[in-house]
Amino acid sequence: MKNYFSSNFKLGILGGGQLGRMLLAETQKFDIHTSILESNKNAPCAEICNTFVVGDLLDFEAVYNFGKTVDVLTIEIENVNLDALDKLEDEGLTIYPKPRDLRIIQSKARQKNFYVDHQIPTAEFSHYAYLQELIHSYENDIIDFPFVWKAARFGYDGNGVKIVRNITDLQSLPKVECITEKLIPFKNELAVIVARNAAGETKTYPVVEMEFHPEANQVEYVICPARIDFKVAEKAREVALNVVSKLDFVGLLAVEMFQTADDKILVNEVAPRPHNSGHYSIEASYTNQFEQHLRAVLNLPLGNTASKVAGIMVNLVGEEGFSGDVIYENIEEILKIDGVTPHIYGKKETRPFRKMGHVTIVNADIDKAREIAQKVKETIRVISK
Repeated sequence: MKNYFSSNFKLGILGGGQLGRMLLAETQKFDIHTSILESNKNAPCAEICNTFVVGDLLDFEAVYNFGKTVDVLTIEIENVNLDALDKLEDEGLTIYPKPRDLRIIQSKARQKNFYVDHQIPTAEFSHYAYLQELIHSYENDIIDFPFVWKAARFGYDGNGVKIVRNITDLQSLPKVECITEKLIPFKNELAVIVARNAAGETKTYPVVEMEFHPEANQVEYVICPARIDFKVAEKAREVALNVVSKLDFVGLLAVEMFQTADDKILVNEVAPRPHNSGHYSIEASYTNQFEQHLRAVLNLPLGNTASKVAGIMVNLVGEEGFSGDVIYENIEEILKIDGVTPHIYGKKETRPFRKMGHVTIVNADIDKAREIAQKVKETIRVISK
C-alpha cells in the first residue's frame, strides 16, 4: 500500500466547491497533500487546500496538465473534460471514479439507457436531441402532459429539471438535448450512498428520505434513517448495490430513488461523488461520507457506515429577494439548541436558492430531530446586507 500520509503523495481533485471543502477537512485529518483545479479563484476550497490551480474543468489542456501533477485523481463535480481523463488513464494515472463511468453518468440519456440495458428499474422515458423534436412529439400525440423534463447535461441543484404541465411550460423550455419521464406518483424520494474500493470491498449507508422544496426543486431536508418499512429499505439497498455492481464502480455513488405507491423502487439518477443526501453523516455516522470517499478512491479499508444517532440535514439556501454579501441571520439562536451544527460553505455572496450551507440536527429520537429541523428552518435566514 502506498504511503499517503505525511508524504510526497498528491491527491488531485477536480472541482473546488463546497463538496471539495468538506472533503478537505478529511484530507487535513489524514495529512494528505491535496491539489485542486477550479475555474473560480474565490471558490470555497481556494484558501484551504495545499495547491490551488485556476483552470476550466471542461478544458482538455487544463485538466490534462493538472492530472500530470498528481498521483491519484478524483472529482467533486462530474462535469469535467472526459477526453483528458481518458488520456491520463491511458498513460497510467489512477482515476476514480473511472472516466468510463463518468461518461455514462454525465448524460442523463446515457444513464437512463444504462438502467434499461441492465434491467435496473427506472421511470419510463424518451430522449430528444433538441426541443423542437419534443414539441413535435406533443403535436403528434406521442407525449402528453404532465411529464418531467430534464436537460441531458449540466443539471444541478434543481436546475435542468422541470415538471411540464401545459403548452406554455413546454414552449419555455431551453433548446437543449433532453429526456422526458413519466410523472411517477411516488410516496417517498429515497437515497442510498454506496462506497466501493478497488479491492471490491463495498458498504452502504442507511437509506435516507428526502423532502424537497416545491418551487426550487431542491432538497430541504434529508432524514436518516428513512421512515419506511424495513423491507422497502432492504429493496432500496439491493437496487443501489446492483447499480454499483453493474457499473463496476469505484468511489462513492449516491443513488437517488422513488418509492412508488405500491412500494416499487425506481432509480431516478446517480451522483458519482459525495452528495447532499450524505451530509448528515458528518455528525451522525461513525464514518462520514467524505472520509469514506477518500478511503474508497485510495483503496483503503472502508469505514463503518452505521449511524451513531438519528440525523437530519437542513439545506441553507439564499432567501428569495436577496442578492449580495451574505448574512446568516439568527444563527446564534440555532446554536443554542442541543444537537445542532451549522456548516457554512465559504460563499461570500448569496442569491435566491443558492446553496450556502447546511445544518445537521442529531437526536436519539428521529421525530424530535424532525421537529428541531423545522424550527431551525424557520429561524435561520440567509439574506444579504
